[in-house]
Amino acid sequence: MRTGLRLAACLSLLLALPMARAADDPEAAQLTQRLVAIDADASLNGFASLERLQARQAVEALANARARVRPSAQQVARWRVETAEIAARTGAARREIDRLDRERADLLLEASRREAARARQEAERLRIQTQIQAEETARLRETAEAESMARQEAETVLQGVSSREAARLRASRERAAELKRQEEALLRSLEAGGDPPQP
Repeated sequence: MRTGLRLAACLSLLLALPMARAADDPEAAQLTQRLVAIDADASLNGFASLERLQARQAVEALANARARVRPSAQQVARWRVETAEIAARTGAARREIDRLDRERADLLLEASRREAARARQEAERLRIQTQIQAEETARLRETAEAESMARQEAETVLQGVSSREAARLRASRERAAELKRQEEALLRSLEAGGDPPQP
């Protein structure tokens, strides 16, 4: 800020002589004021140094011009001041465009970083989800295999029990048949009046 004020003060001193000469010339005074406005504007005074110098020289030439060359000196001074104003504004606009381009590039880079971070998070989430599903599938497979083995063991046990029960049932039937046969033989012998048969 102090540098800008010092620069404006120095430029004002440099312009003091032409302004003093132009005090009696309203056109020169007006053009000088326009140049002072550029020099005092912090957003413009860093640009168009050559154009502003040429404009000051043209205004000084206008202030010193004789009557017969005054119209052409006046036109040249106007053009030079306008050129300095346009060049300064163009330089400021270019600097602003460069700033905005850098800001846009920074924003695009930040957006790209955030998108990459989101993609990594989503990939990690899907990896964890896939791992959980794989673990759940493995657990269900183990459970199904354990249930299948338990069923097979139960069926084997049931078959063993059925075989034993069937053998007992056969033995019981055979014993019953044998007892019935002995009973029939006993009855026949009693009816015949003889001794009962020996088992």
